[in-house]
Amino acid sequence: MNSFFEIIRAGINTTFQDEGRNNLYHIGIPFSGAMDKRNYLLSNSLLGNKINKPVIEFAYQGPLIKYRGEKISFVITGDVIFKIIKKEKEIQGNCYENYIIEDGDQIDVISTNKSVYGYLAINGEFNLKFQWGSCSVNTKANIGSNNGKKLGDNQKLDILNINSNQVKKKLNYINTRIERIRVIKGTNFNYFSDEGKKIFFNKEFTVSKLSDRMGMRLEGQKIENIVDTNIRSEGLIKGVIQVPADGNPIIMLSDHGTIGGYPKIGVVISSDYDKLVQLSPGSKIKFQEIELSDAETLFKLYEMETQNLISQLK
Repeated sequence: MNSFFEIIRAGINTTFQDEGRNNLYHIGIPFSGAMDKRNYLLSNSLLGNKINKPVIEFAYQGPLIKYRGEKISFVITGDVIFKIIKKEKEIQGNCYENYIIEDGDQIDVISTNKSVYGYLAINGEFNLKFQWGSCSVNTKANIGSNNGKKLGDNQKLDILNINSNQVKKKLNYINTRIERIRVIKGTNFNYFSDEGKKIFFNKEFTVSKLSDRMGMRLEGQKIENIVDTNIRSEGLIKGVIQVPADGNPIIMLSDHGTIGGYPKIGVVISSDYDKLVQLSPGSKIKFQEIELSDAETLFKLYEMETQNLISQLK
């Protein structure tokens, strides 16, 4: 029997993602990959998959999908409301717990809960084409599997190599919010007035509706530039914070352009990135300056915590 998902409702921004692409910045290709790395890794770990297997990432409202084929196990990670629809009943699903579905069952990913991204993994393999060693979809550049596009209504997703060893697993994990996003100074920090720097580190900013996988726009008191509101275009990295002429910061996210000409006031530290991307429009952000050495220590702790969670599932 062929196994596949039939997408009844695709959701708002549903794509295939994995760990992303390395070493392609020089040709204008960013990392892409799952926005919330820890939740991506946990989704595969809960199913005993290889850690870098492609999954479905969704934002806000997720997909409604009907399954056809032999028994398969799936899991959803993040802070997500979803249900499983069987012939005779509906089951309210719990994140970080795997479920077995059978031919004709449906998964309805209703919404994320005061967050943005969630992940759906299966203990089989989506039949995908890889580009530069990754299936990650970047819709701005039409790169990755599914012709570089979001998943669409009535689409069929073929599934191969279903693992018959379907062990029930559950992880007690709670997604916590962060009070302050920690940053290190950017390369153009001294372009901004003393008052502008004070505003950046002491005032609250609001996440704008104009935010996506490419960047997060913030609104708040304007950050004054006293040197030049444009610079010669230079390389960007994930998490860097640019300030254009209007004085409102923009944080570069996973599908960001690889060069840019706005001055950079700071960079979000890697260990805070997962929590940053889960801030939905209307959320409040405050920034806190830390030193590079502290950022390195925090990243090591983040990696250690993630590995400890994964090791619980082995």
